[in-house]
Amino acid sequence: MTKHINFIAQTKALIDNLKAVCANYGLGNDGNEFKIITQVFLYKFMNDKFTYEAKRHNKKLANTSNFQQAVEALSTDEYQFLLKRIGPSIPKLQPHEMISHLYNNQNQDDFAVLFDATLASVASKNAELFSVKSASGAKDKMFDELSQYISDSSQRDDFCKALVNKLFEFSFEDMFGEKYDFFATIFEYLIKDYNTDSGGKYAEYYTPHAVARIMAEIMVPQKVKGVTCYDPSAGSGTLLMNLAHAIGEENCSIYSEDISQKSSNMLRLNLILNNLSHSIPNIIRSNTIKDAYYLKNKFDYIVSNPPFKLDFSDFKTDLEKDAFKERFFAGIPNVPANKKESMAIYLLFIQHIMYSLSKTGKAAVVVPTGFITAQSGIEKNIRTQLVERGWLRGVVSMPSNIFASTGTNVSVLFIDKKPITNM
Repeated sequence: MTKHINFIAQTKALIDNLKAVCANYGLGNDGNEFKIITQVFLYKFMNDKFTYEAKRHNKKLANTSNFQQAVEALSTDEYQFLLKRIGPSIPKLQPHEMISHLYNNQNQDDFAVLFDATLASVASKNAELFSVKSASGAKDKMFDELSQYISDSSQRDDFCKALVNKLFEFSFEDMFGEKYDFFATIFEYLIKDYNTDSGGKYAEYYTPHAVARIMAEIMVPQKVKGVTCYDPSAGSGTLLMNLAHAIGEENCSIYSEDISQKSSNMLRLNLILNNLSHSIPNIIRSNTIKDAYYLKNKFDYIVSNPPFKLDFSDFKTDLEKDAFKERFFAGIPNVPANKKESMAIYLLFIQHIMYSLSKTGKAAVVVPTGFITAQSGIEKNIRTQLVERGWLRGVVSMPSNIFASTGTNVSVLFIDKKPITNM
């Protein structure tokens, strides 16, 4: 336990140091600070994960005091053999793409150009495994040209040197032999200043870890294998991470959709931190309600903390077409006369979740407590169907203000399509 506490403290210190660098160059609380912090954190993690695996599979690298020098000394054949041995799920870096190489070359001219080019190269070589896709199939750019966020070009070299020096002073390597649960605390700390979208108009990005853990424990009372897990409004992925931990990361595949590029990038980092990088190709940035990417899939487990209220008036008419009637069986919420942003979009997510469950699938959905007590309308239609189909397993009402980003009282709806057998 002491070892884990030390790991967490050291990692939080790294995050604070990176934020201090941003502040020293005028980017504190800037809109681009989030991109810089999360992207260099991801680069550092990939660098150290590759280093850790390389040492495990090559005795020369494991027994040297100068890893950079030793890895550069490998022949082309030795290096290719090393890449094959560490396997397809581990990030791949060339010697000149490593942080220690940047550290050793930080005094060269145009260092910012080298820094940006290095990140671009790492992203390109690892795109197949680590890129997030949109519904159209287009892949995102994993790393931006981070030096360009410094408007004064004369400061860019120093800014990139400062970032590299902070990364070089720290190592994740000792953490990789440990259980991954402590990364949940690290991730929460990493995004604590960035878990709201501009204007606060999108869904909550972060479900409290304690709530997510309880939901997962209720859903997975016994061991299962080879199952699929899905969140149609994934945000940063806290619900999915806790579900995967309860099942076992090696026993499940994660699927997700979310309209926000920011939350999709958070989710990617969360998957990597939690030993679930094999599921990154299943992250889809899309409008789940209008253009669901996984509409033909049926899932064993679904968790969701969907946005409760959101203006979807621009495509409401489309949802009323016959093609959507089976999925949205209980109806489409109306547009409020005075506040379009108060459209009850969560009712569409509940229906989408019911549609997306496998024949024996389970779901846990965070809803406003008012959904449980509504005496008419779409809410009652959904509840009636859940009861008549025998899918409703229970409702847990949460204490007030448990979600920092909303004052709405919330409950968790538990759904299970597996028939109840008589004892």
